[in-house]
Amino acid sequence: MNSELDHLTWETAPEDLRSPLLVTAYHGWFDVGGAATGSLEWLSERSESQRLAHINGEEFFNFAEQRPTVSIRDGRRVISWPCNDVYALRPVDGAHDLVLVVGTEPQLRWQTYAEVIVELAARSETVALVTVGAHIADVPHTRPFEVTGSTSDPGLAEAWGLSRPSYEGPTGIVGVLHERFEQLRIPAVSLRVAVPHYVPGSPNPKGARALLERFERVTGLTTGWAELDEAADDWEQRVNEAMNFDDDVVAYVRRLEARADARAKRSVPSGDDLGAEFERFLRNRETPN
Repeated sequence: MNSELDHLTWETAPEDLRSPLLVTAYHGWFDVGGAATGSLEWLSERSESQRLAHINGEEFFNFAEQRPTVSIRDGRRVISWPCNDVYALRPVDGAHDLVLVVGTEPQLRWQTYAEVIVELAARSETVALVTVGAHIADVPHTRPFEVTGSTSDPGLAEAWGLSRPSYEGPTGIVGVLHERFEQLRIPAVSLRVAVPHYVPGSPNPKGARALLERFERVTGLTTGWAELDEAADDWEQRVNEAMNFDDDVVAYVRRLEARADARAKRSVPSGDDLGAEFERFLRNRETPN
């Protein structure tokens, strides 16, 4: 069963989903250390997810940059083409299911791609879009990673304790999706984790952990982020061992730690408070004026 745009191939009908949230993460410019895609891939793997669909890559990828891969099966070549996968997660303890879009950021036809995501949202009857990303910043690897969020919806900004968008400049597919959903008056939120600019490599389980913790706090949906504690600690220890041979780097990290400790003094609302506010926000949107 294919979409009208012939770009979205459904593998099973999105039936009986409970007011799902559409959550996206893309390898590329806005996924430093693989923290964003890693968070959703980990969430999908630890939960009983169902593959709903995939977005065909023929129109959206430059195959000279995002190359297909070849494998040998039963003595014959098989080509695996780049695509974006769509999964459904059904948390047993939450009011919302999740529709996850995970893959590589498309290189071509972003406006058409945005319409495909809009179609996906309409077919699955999602109530809000949440994009997760990761960017480099002047932060130390030894402190909890800060996750910031923004939305242009004033009601959702109040419900989730988010800021309003302020960035101006070059953007990626995330910016295109937010503009399109805002035009349709569908709530859209950006969550992004800051990772150390001096450790940009992948994987970064500490960044993924921070995104999942913030996502759980604002939505009330259990993500199991604490299960990444050991992987995050191991990652931090490896970075410590690598930098201990350079006194200049050690001194620089100490300065970053002092700045991070000063920022950490501000209070953060509890997860229960934010989750309850989100539910009130959605109920108010559904109530006729």
